[in-house]
Amino acid sequence: MRAPYPPEPERAAEVRRRFGDEARSARPDLATLCLLVGAAADGTLEEAGMDAAQMELDRLAGQLPFAPGGPRSWALALAGLLGGRCGFRGGAADYERLESSLLHEVLRRRRGLPILLSVVWMEVARRAGAHVYGVALPGHFVVGFGPPRDQVLADPFDGGRVLTGGDAEMLVAGATGASLDPSMLTPADPLDVVLRVLNNIRAWAAARPERSDVALWAVELSLLLPSHPARLRYERARLLVQRGEFLRGAAELDAYAELVSAVDETAADQVRGQARAARAMLN
Repeated sequence: MRAPYPPEPERAAEVRRRFGDEARSARPDLATLCLLVGAAADGTLEEAGMDAAQMELDRLAGQLPFAPGGPRSWALALAGLLGGRCGFRGGAADYERLESSLLHEVLRRRRGLPILLSVVWMEVARRAGAHVYGVALPGHFVVGFGPPRDQVLADPFDGGRVLTGGDAEMLVAGATGASLDPSMLTPADPLDVVLRVLNNIRAWAAARPERSDVALWAVELSLLLPSHPARLRYERARLLVQRGEFLRGAAELDAYAELVSAVDETAADQVRGQARAARAMLN
């Protein structure tokens, strides 16, 4: 299946505006932000489709038992519904598909990356009244239920399998070679979750130079988040040059050089050289 293509410029601008407004709101809504990422990726996703995705999350939440009990009971209830009856899970092939990072497609296909499956788990559980949050383990995103002293972890990528302490340690060791640190088990902020989703999309596009369009909108959405790495501005400038927008790219390289010059004048000069080279491409 061909990966989705972004919407027309007017729609794309509206999606970016709404994404920025939501990201800067007092209580950013994770599902809404992820669906706006989907709308930036997929020109076929209109308002009706976004509403349908929200209603599907509501429908799934309505199938959970009422107040099943403590954290472990919630984790098992979600695993039974989403991982069992509904078949949400992931596999190696899902890392090759852009759709695996788009919430509306994950709801349709019931396949996705760990972080998007975790978003499904979190949004369904939240709607049903669970104390639930994302846990951004290095290299693998999971879901946590309950307060720290009674925390129960589940792995939506594996159908919601409830993890023991040893399981979490193995996931971290497999991803980083390091041991599990308690700080890794703290709840992830919704905006950090969205930035990680966008980072995954940028990584997907980086392996496919012909999809610089995807890399560009993913960077642009990342820049709309209240907190983001400054180097994303450099990445955006380089993408503009790569896509033939030499003057815009050069202007942004110059602006980034001014930012960098305060801490590293040598690096700033290198970036200014890249700006000059971009302008020379017009000759």
